[in-house]
Amino acid sequence: MLVHIGRTARGEETGAGLTAAQWTGLRFFARANRASRTPSAFASFQATTRGTASQTIKALEGKGLVQRQRSETDGRSVRFELTAQGRDMLGQDPLRHLMAALAGLDPCDRAAMERLLPVIAAELARQRGCRAFGTCDDCGHYEKRPCGGYCACAALDLPPGEIGRLCASYAPRCGADETVPQTAGNAGSRE
Repeated sequence: MLVHIGRTARGEETGAGLTAAQWTGLRFFARANRASRTPSAFASFQATTRGTASQTIKALEGKGLVQRQRSETDGRSVRFELTAQGRDMLGQDPLRHLMAALAGLDPCDRAAMERLLPVIAAELARQRGCRAFGTCDDCGHYEKRPCGGYCACAALDLPPGEIGRLCASYAPRCGADETVPQTAGNAGSRE
């Protein structure tokens, strides 16, 4: 049923001229936190090579949907931001009908889904031996604070707007009050 839902949701032709990979890239850069809007993080999220991910990003840049920005702290690192045109394009997203269907679910059903999807995604990543993606609320590196939070992996204070975004340094919580120790496998990488 999940495969059918995915195919149905992605099957709509919007006339926007984007490939499935480009739509995934646009969504990723719209939803990822500041530190994760990098070519390597997108490649991990897309489960592809960095070269393939770079081609997708180059196409998005060429269409004026994302723009490259150099890191303020490390001139070699880059991250990508959606342009106004990119944000407008999301209004034509083939998955918008799926998102509307999910928003229309009973609140208890939606909460159950929101609780289970990160668990399923983490298990799939574990089975494939790759990085899991998730948000701070479910992350073992996250510590809630009065005015946002703190990421122990990146050693950064997090403003409230970053907490619900996708993170490449995500590590599922081990238990209710446990955190995940920093390892090479779940550490962030330099771009």
